[in-house]
Amino acid sequence: MAAVIELDRVTIELAGRTVLEDVSLSVGAGEFIGVLGANGAGKTTLMRALLGLIEPVSGSIRILGQNASRGNPAIGYMPQIRATLAERRLRGRDFVACALDGHRWGMALGGGAKARRRVDEALARVDALNLAERPLVSMSGGERQRLLLAQCLLGEPGLLLLDEPLISLDPHHQQATVDLVHKVQREFGITVLFSAHELNPLLHTLDRVLYLGRGQAALGTVDEVINGPVLSKLYGSRIDVMRIGGRIFVMSGTSDLEHDEHRHEGDCGHDHDHSHTHEAVHHPAHHHVHRH
Repeated sequence: MAAVIELDRVTIELAGRTVLEDVSLSVGAGEFIGVLGANGAGKTTLMRALLGLIEPVSGSIRILGQNASRGNPAIGYMPQIRATLAERRLRGRDFVACALDGHRWGMALGGGAKARRRVDEALARVDALNLAERPLVSMSGGERQRLLLAQCLLGEPGLLLLDEPLISLDPHHQQATVDLVHKVQREFGITVLFSAHELNPLLHTLDRVLYLGRGQAALGTVDEVINGPVLSKLYGSRIDVMRIGGRIFVMSGTSDLEHDEHRHEGDCGHDHDHSHTHEAVHHPAHHHVHRH
């Protein structure tokens, strides 16, 4: 399997804090990778490094055999949704088209029929042609996510980086978003890195999990990574993993980490670099099973 992402002994520092330290890993073509970890663990930072927006202090990052660099057309990137997105009065087609020209909202002036065809093809890929003429303000969060994914697909990328796309979605729309990304990944053979606060919505789609913590990274199958010894090492404290009714709960003491830590990292796709640690959280655990 050809490597789409290769990290070789990568160390990344932000504001004097080591976010990743001497990390090496490889992601193959067509893999669906769930990226998990506490707030500040480096999920967004890693994606920005893959985009060439952050340079490592040491080590190398290669994308499809080339050094990571800004403006790589092989990468489609969905940052965390901005709060103002729902207020946009653009039509769906115009919103997707704005990705063709970052300086203007709406169809690029010189795009013409070719640009319109590219937009319609992207909308069709995510089953969103019915949203083309509707204003964003009238859409649900799940419908807007379809348009954001269509934007990512305009350049026919080989790699999708999706930064917390499930934020603010109810369980039904979370599952619909995961299923849509999985469908696109399978149909077009795209490699996907999908960051999330909670593992369970991704369980049925994942090839492997990349879990970040305390500068370290663990990459493997769900069983290889989501277990007490591996997660205890990443968190620096005892972690227990419980499997109940087909769902997985990551526990520290009496706390369900994935729910108690569900404080989002910001609307603009930045980690904010706060070192929130799970062992400092002592709220009652949320043991109830969420039904989709």
